[in-house]
Amino acid sequence: MNIQPLLDALGLQEDAARALAGDLRAQIDDLQTRLREAETHLEHLAITRKTVTGLADRLPAVAPDLPEHPDYPRILATFNHATGPLRAKDVCEALGHELLPKNVEGTRAKLKRLVKLGILTEADTGNFARKQ
Repeated sequence: MNIQPLLDALGLQEDAARALAGDLRAQIDDLQTRLREAETHLEHLAITRKTVTGLADRLPAVAPDLPEHPDYPRILATFNHATGPLRAKDVCEALGHELLPKNVEGTRAKLKRLVKLGILTEADTGNFARKQ
């Protein structure tokens, strides 16, 4: 019996298995390299997050957009020059409006809107101040 054809067939299968093993090793090496790169990127992102979070407290707060009315910038200017809390009547007077109930209530409504926007605070009922 001639076993040479059987040995040749085994040799071909060994060569195919070696080639497959080599390809798989190359893929593993490539995947390990990609994994190291991904882990390094992840570390950099974590460091960046920590740095940004640490600096976030130092950044000035972005003021929300004011409603469309010419009184709002003037109201804020009044509070910028004030040394303490102001009442709606005081702001109305500073804006040059007559001290009529409708003007005072309109000003109070604007002050309440600025409180909702987080620009002013209402420490006591009716006493408004610039948010620190």
